[in-house]
Amino acid sequence: MKPIRKRKFSAEPRWAPYLFLAPFLTVFGVFMIYPLFQSVLLSTEQTFGPEFTEFVGFGNFRNLMTDPVFFVALRNTFIFASAAVLLQMPMSLGLAMLLNQPWIRGRAMYRLIFFSPALVGAVFVGVMFSIIFERRTGLLNIVLHRLVGFDLDFPWLQEYAMASMILASLWMWTGFNMIYFLAALQNVDKDLVDAAKVDGAGPWSRFINVTIPAIRPIAGFVVMLSLIGAFQVFELPFLLFDGPGPNNRGLTIVMYLYQSGFQIGDLGYASAIGWILAVILIACSLIQRRLSRHEAF
Repeated sequence: MKPIRKRKFSAEPRWAPYLFLAPFLTVFGVFMIYPLFQSVLLSTEQTFGPEFTEFVGFGNFRNLMTDPVFFVALRNTFIFASAAVLLQMPMSLGLAMLLNQPWIRGRAMYRLIFFSPALVGAVFVGVMFSIIFERRTGLLNIVLHRLVGFDLDFPWLQEYAMASMILASLWMWTGFNMIYFLAALQNVDKDLVDAAKVDGAGPWSRFINVTIPAIRPIAGFVVMLSLIGAFQVFELPFLLFDGPGPNNRGLTIVMYLYQSGFQIGDLGYASAIGWILAVILIACSLIQRRLSRHEAF
């Protein structure tokens, strides 16, 4: 007798995975891929409303390279992004290390308090700090005046727009980044810390040689996340100064994109600004990834 061969039956048809992927691919194509290609085409056109469209090639990008207002927005955004890294990161790490100490009572409550500003949103923060930084009636000037005799008429929003933006962002995002660092610190290998103590390493030496290498991947992620958020800032300065601020001191790249596309009506020029921003963010991501790979070896 010939041996009976068992037929292999597939539990599911071969097209089943594509059926499950179809809804996502459809939504992704319609709302992501198609608008992306349309924005590329739009950046090569000059538009003033739906009735007037003229192909200008790379003219929008050439105009950006000679646009002084764009460079003001670019400079402001770079300053704000630098502050997001150079000020927020050390403060967030310091808070995380402090609240990671077991001898502090009520650590969970303090963590919630420091994290809570990130829950209210940039719109609320912009409106609130626009009141806090007001002359004479602003809470900050009143408190500083009573403590150290600070000038009640100190013009935070008028003369120190960038400092006002940075202070508001520190209040909002320092506690948010603290959570990432806190999670990283709690995953540091205790055996390495104990071994360093046995070898006679002090607190600073343990921090540099044990803690920093252990949290470096999370730190790189937090830096990249902060840079992306800082380069895309819009609501905070727009509500803080009710526009770009005096002499465009609060103007950012995204705000200039908004002005060009929705106030002036030149969607082609706004699209070119958006692609310049995209190139900057891609470059930052590639640099961060290259540095992470270099440090890994």
